[in-house]
Amino acid sequence: MDVIEAREKMIARRFGGAQQSRTGGKGSVRRKKKTMHKTATSDDKKLGSTLKKLGVTNIPAIEEVNLFTSDGKVVHFSNPKVQASIAANTYVVSGPNETKQLTELLPGIMNQLGPDNIDHLKQIADKMSYSNRAPSASSKDDEIDDDEVPDLIENFEDVSKL
Repeated sequence: MDVIEAREKMIARRFGGAQQSRTGGKGSVRRKKKTMHKTATSDDKKLGSTLKKLGVTNIPAIEEVNLFTSDGKVVHFSNPKVQASIAANTYVVSGPNETKQLTELLPGIMNQLGPDNIDHLKQIADKMSYSNRAPSASSKDDEIDDDEVPDLIENFEDVSKL
């Protein structure tokens, strides 16, 4: 029993008690690896060196850039920095941007819309026409009447003979 008690005292003295609050010093566990703090500047340097290897050149006097997504949204850059490398078929657009709906930019970007966005434009037009038409009981009756051919009440040939 004396050996077990001596071990418990030694363990308590070495790992517990007053020394428990100590974080460093003799006999403390070493860190396995050093924590790395990445900074944004290192990423910018890597990106800059990669762009320099591609041979990009600045394209001046671009006021806005719009990137159209497949879900009908637009990534809008105002006064961006645009760089291009024709040989590498690479374009770099950087600057503050906003993700907007296609309807928010519509009158100004009509000439920028391609064939993919025409479908989105048709969907928007359909939604607008449905929202302008407020469904009520009288409009439903009018729609039913519009589908049917009206009965001929007068004889139009008599008017043409006069």
